Amino acid sequence: QVQLLESGGGFVQPGGSLTLSCAASGAGTFFSIYTMNWYRQAPGKQRELIANITSDYSTSYGDSVKGRFTTSRDNAKNTAFLQMNSLKTEDTAVYFCNLPWVFWNDESRAFETRHYWGQGTQVTVSS
Repeated sequence: QVQLLESGGGFVQPGGSLTLSCAASGAGTFFSIYTMNWYRQAPGKQRELIANITSDYSTSYGDSVKGRFTTSRDNAKNTAFLQMNSLKTEDTAVYFCNLPWVFWNDESRAFETRHYWGQGTQVTVSS
């Protein structure tokens, strides 16, 4: 069973920086072959995909964070990171990491995806 443990959230003033970590346990060496996603959910809004990093370290970002956030991974530690710079008040949200675990289902004889989520960590940007 894969478990994702997030850390690093907190309170920061506008223009500040935070780094989130997402440590995967139970994934073993398989962690390195899966994409890691970062989502956030602000009060009253839908969960939003903001960044991801693939197994070959390719990254992509949502327009709202592009140029300010950077995601990375350390496969030796089964951990993904989200470096957040130039934070704005509108970045205030609960941040989640996500690991979409693709596997072969012998019964359905098809590939399926099981999503694992971190517990969420609050980021508050305010003066």
